[in-house]
Amino acid sequence: MWLEDVWLRYHRRGPWVLRGATVCVGPGEAAVVLGRNGVGKSTLLQIAAGVLRPSRGRVTGRPTVVGWVPERFPADQPFTVGGYLTAAGRVAGLSRAEADQAVRRWVDRLGLGPFHAVRLPQLSKGTAQKVGLAQALLRPPGLLVLDEPWEGLDAGARELVPELVGEVLADGGSVLVSDHRGETVRLPGAREWTVADGSVLERAPSGDTAVAVVELAVPAARVADAVARLRADGHHILRVRGHSDPPTATRPGAGPTSEVAR
Repeated sequence: MWLEDVWLRYHRRGPWVLRGATVCVGPGEAAVVLGRNGVGKSTLLQIAAGVLRPSRGRVTGRPTVVGWVPERFPADQPFTVGGYLTAAGRVAGLSRAEADQAVRRWVDRLGLGPFHAVRLPQLSKGTAQKVGLAQALLRPPGLLVLDEPWEGLDAGARELVPELVGEVLADGGSVLVSDHRGETVRLPGAREWTVADGSVLERAPSGDTAVAVVELAVPAARVADAVARLRADGHHILRVRGHSDPPTATRPGAGPTSEVAR
């Protein structure tokens, strides 16, 4: 999945929360979103999950099934835990029998059995978070997006989160997760996306090399040579465009549209 030149602001004349964010995550890959409170981590995750639409730019390659777990599960709803999860499974496209089976599985695994008939507003924050995790996993997600998933969880449930992430990755899904508690050290091999001042800086899984997007202006007659040299040096070409073309983004290999190398 690609986020390509993504900009977002919440009001027409408001400040830009994200400016030109370009990042990607592939099947079987995880990315950890880091940054101070209020810098746009949740905004980036909501765009990736399809909860928000970017003001500019686009998201391509988003999997059909997305599991979304917000930082605060919206527990102010007139359902019991069992009723809510069953309804969520049906909305996700499961048959009644499939939904019942999935609910039983996740209620048991997350220790929600004692709360099956309890109404959502009566749950503690930690238990509500478990319900949020369960609803995101009722149907195996191609993309799992977790916004501060460890908040409010007990020790046993915190230990379970990396296990669940690993299972999604093993099935070929992608995972995005934000964290300010340092819990993501339990996710070895994850990419790092650091959000600051509206920009997103990516660090490779090895942790050795930070990745930045650089735009280069090259004489038209030398474009092919420049691209070949950059690739030979191990750089990744995001897009190539002519001088008169508008600065719209495309995926690598989709045709020449912009002069950006990474």
